Amino acid sequence: MLPLNGEFPIKTTKFLPLVMQNSSYEEAFEELQAIVTAMEGGSIGIDELSIKVKRAAELIQFCKQKLKTTEMDVDQILKDMESENPDLNR
Repeated sequence: MLPLNGEFPIKTTKFLPLVMQNSSYEEAFEELQAIVTAMEGGSIGIDELSIKVKRAAELIQFCKQKLKTTEMDVDQILKDMESENPDLNR
């Protein structure tokens, strides 16, 4: 498969595309914003549209998972703090 617009085809694992495994939320969100902007501006051709929509779906899933993981981490930290310092709840 030939690269589209200088991008190489996305390789995927069972869970996330390889390109996302070491990416940050901010990087994924920026890429998602760029795709949305291109779609709104009409700069994505029909042949590329399906690829971009699939990529956007992957980015959304990645961002949702990052947010969920962060929320769980924060909840655990707060629980740990409460159990270590029960006076903080008063």
